[in-house]
Amino acid sequence: MKVAILAGGLGTRIAEETENKPKPMVEIGGQPILWHIMMHYSHYGFKNFTIALGYKGAVIKKYMVDYCSLNSNHLTVEMRNGQVKHHGGYQLDWTVELVDTGLHTNTGGRIKRLAPHIGNETFMLTWGDGVSDINLHDLLAFHRAHGKLATLTAVRPPARFGHLELDGDRIAEFSEKPQTKEGWINGAFFVLEPEVFDYIDGDDTQWEKEPLERLAKDGQLMAYKHDSFWQCMDTLRDKRLLENLWASGKAPWKTWEESNENTTNWSQGIHRHGNSANATSQRA
Repeated sequence: MKVAILAGGLGTRIAEETENKPKPMVEIGGQPILWHIMMHYSHYGFKNFTIALGYKGAVIKKYMVDYCSLNSNHLTVEMRNGQVKHHGGYQLDWTVELVDTGLHTNTGGRIKRLAPHIGNETFMLTWGDGVSDINLHDLLAFHRAHGKLATLTAVRPPARFGHLELDGDRIAEFSEKPQTKEGWINGAFFVLEPEVFDYIDGDDTQWEKEPLERLAKDGQLMAYKHDSFWQCMDTLRDKRLLENLWASGKAPWKTWEESNENTTNWSQGIHRHGNSANATSQRA
């Protein structure tokens, strides 16, 4: 099953980090948040990725291509034709398709442009700026059980400010904990049937507007309620929160096993050489 990731947005709300790279390449713990998302999907056995590129997409292309070379113990380069052969080193068993979907294409348009690459099969979709500890096997089982066209993951947003319970003018309760008393929001991590492409008109379509509204109206949109960890990276405050969680060694979204020597080697290899990707000037 293919996993589509939207990674082409301008990232204007975190502009301090996105002048020279797209938001999915903003690093948490020395790795792009895109890497964290893909590692999570890979942990559950979903290793076939189709990434929708837009703003500074060349940075993501370079990162993926460089990984293959920088994590090889031995390279053979055929200078006459540019062919590169990799020998040794740890290579992930992923397939990553990188698709240019336009600089100003909206989220729905990006999804529609991926249709020829997805094919006529169930697929997963998420944004390139949010992490979670969601059990993807349970999500897929839920989707298959209800038989509708679309499942979105409903989450409770983390509190951005202290929550106050008031008794008149008296504060009866003050809490900085994640919100549990507010409503559910769209947390991405979709499972979709190919018929959803028919709900998208074109490049200017915003996925979160007409397509999801029409799917809901037609009774084809279901919510998988996830009440554990979920966090998007819209602002520098969000980035610092994720950085602190990672540095603490207790990042909830780190579902893969740190003791796995191969994963650790890859992480270290990319970290050693990863800055080269950021040198290329080029919501999810």
